[in-house]
Amino acid sequence: MSTPIQPKKNVHTISLLVANKPGVLVRIALMFARRSYNIDSLVVSPSFNEKFSRMTITAQGDLQTLEQIIKQANKLIDVIHASEHNNADAVHNELALMKIKFTPANKPIILKLLKKSNASVIDTTGNIMVISQAGTTPELDELEAALKKYHLIEMVRTGKVAMARGHDET
Repeated sequence: MSTPIQPKKNVHTISLLVANKPGVLVRIALMFARRSYNIDSLVVSPSFNEKFSRMTITAQGDLQTLEQIIKQANKLIDVIHASEHNNADAVHNELALMKIKFTPANKPIILKLLKKSNASVIDTTGNIMVISQAGTTPELDELEAALKKYHLIEMVRTGKVAMARGHDET
């Protein structure tokens, strides 16, 4: 059995709706850097309107500094809206692609593990399989830890995306 991965402390998920213009990402990243706030992941994607982009930032730091960053972000011209989202007010998900080397002996064990984790094999070339898993950060962390004992070669993760629950705007 694998050792459980300890969740990081003081991790916050910040969602920003921003103008889809060059330089906006740099200004947002500099705001975090100036306050010594570490960005763990950053996802930028198109929004429902091509004039805007959605940024989802996962960062570590104290709550008071985060509140200052959000206030400062909301004052920027190209930021339409910035807010923090927790598990109670939003759904969070991310995607991981993992490449693993398998043997005929351990392939059935790996496939059983993937089924339990709602992950799937999206490519098999020789004795290498590429696995896809979408889920919460702890779910992805758990599968990663389990696959490390079966020769996990490479992994790419998207970072977290979040969407407000119900009628609330993200």
